[in-house]
Amino acid sequence: MHATAAASSAVRSLVSSAAGSNHGGLRGCLRWHQPHHQHRRRGGVGRGAWQWQATRARLDVAVRPESYREELDLKIERARAHFLSPSAPAADPRIDQQRGDQGEEEASGEKQKSSTSAAIMKADEDDDPLPRTEVHESARSHFRMRAEFRLWHEGDRSYLAMFDSDRPKSPVEVPSFPMGSARINVLMPAVLEEISRSDVLRKKLFQVNFLTTVRGDAMISMLYHRRLTEEWEAAAESARARMGVSIIGRSRKQKVVLGDDFVMEALEVDGRSLSYKQLEGGFTQPNAGVSVKMLEWARCAAVNDTAPSASTSVGTNATDQSRSSAAADVQRDDDFLELYCGNGNFTVAMAPMFRKVLATEMSKVSVAAARENIAANGADNITVARISSEELTQAMDGLKEFKRMEDVDLASFNLRTVLVDPPRAGMGPDVSQFVSRFPRIVYISCNPETLAEDVRRLKATHRVARFAVFDQFPYTPHLECGALLIARHGTDAHEGEELGQTPDDSGEWYPIDQTFQSR
Repeated sequence: MHATAAASSAVRSLVSSAAGSNHGGLRGCLRWHQPHHQHRRRGGVGRGAWQWQATRARLDVAVRPESYREELDLKIERARAHFLSPSAPAADPRIDQQRGDQGEEEASGEKQKSSTSAAIMKADEDDDPLPRTEVHESARSHFRMRAEFRLWHEGDRSYLAMFDSDRPKSPVEVPSFPMGSARINVLMPAVLEEISRSDVLRKKLFQVNFLTTVRGDAMISMLYHRRLTEEWEAAAESARARMGVSIIGRSRKQKVVLGDDFVMEALEVDGRSLSYKQLEGGFTQPNAGVSVKMLEWARCAAVNDTAPSASTSVGTNATDQSRSSAAADVQRDDDFLELYCGNGNFTVAMAPMFRKVLATEMSKVSVAAARENIAANGADNITVARISSEELTQAMDGLKEFKRMEDVDLASFNLRTVLVDPPRAGMGPDVSQFVSRFPRIVYISCNPETLAEDVRRLKATHRVARFAVFDQFPYTPHLECGALLIARHGTDAHEGEELGQTPDDSGEWYPIDQTFQSR
């Protein structure tokens, strides 16, 4: 069997285990593995004869540029498989075996081939085909802007470590971290040097976290099993000055800030620089380069039913060429709703395209961060409300009033586009029912399986016009997805087009179904 086919077959038979893997991007239940020579498959991929191997959230921090695209293609195949009818999942290897190629091979009694790729293109007659995948690749190395390490002590020596879940008591030394940003890799030995020269810094230190930005800011959090003293603070301040970073010292019920407890990030999105304040301990997108692509894709999806032609060229890195610039100068005359807005990552990028924006979030910390980021970017058309999706439904329907919404004039909004970026569990039935009232849904997902479930819930009212993948976590099973869902009936306020249609080169409108292509 050719190695590519072997790897593809292996990942299809193992993907059902991926749901339990760690979302942080450093571990995964599927690992791209270089077997020992005596177990190597014939016809290996490149020099390493790489293949997928089942593990239990095994530690893997290597980068493999030579096999990057093949690994990504397997993840895309898996993601698209979730959109099959529930009655015909492609994740079960027994079903894969049964769903072999039909025709001459079956008639001749030859062994059936695995047909996951064919199954992806096959769905119930009532299902809409999934659009062709818009692929947004990652840098091959140094793409992670944050990382967490245990600090392990052996005698007089200390080192940064991670753990394999199969051997949770056996640290694995990580002398360098090629997935991490260049700044993280510079700071890793620098921190160890500071610790080695100071018993005060070393004593009962058990974890070191790094947070860096594209613009060069860096913060190091040091976690201790003891109370931090003025002597520690003096030693840490000296170390901070030598390394040029902020340092946060943490122990039980204690936080010592030397410098700032945040970093500032600057991302260029569709030609405009956006500033983000990223708090220590708060959520941030780990892959800044891919985060930019996600923001640009969401902006483009807000106004375009079809992808720029370059970004749909699967098998190339054409997305980098298009940069979703079709959205750069477009402004709608209606309003935008964002659920799960977090620190305002998408909010500040989307705001210039709309008349007004209503962003909702339940976390007090995230709401405060969002308001700071909105102010830092000079966005004056955004209202942030600390309210759940369920409560917003009640408020919009006039069923209940909320004190947290007393300064929000819901009647003044003409909300026709909604962006959702839910947790891994997805939106679920209630939120799906709520967003079904909007003509345009931009869905960002960190879990293709729950995205597919929510798409099925919206099947009666919406169809998927665009489907994209964003490789936030290279070399792991995780894959972020984006989907544009447009209402099957009704009229979009943007330029008066009928929803579910798109213009051809002559300016005539035709059903977007005709542009659907399976990958």
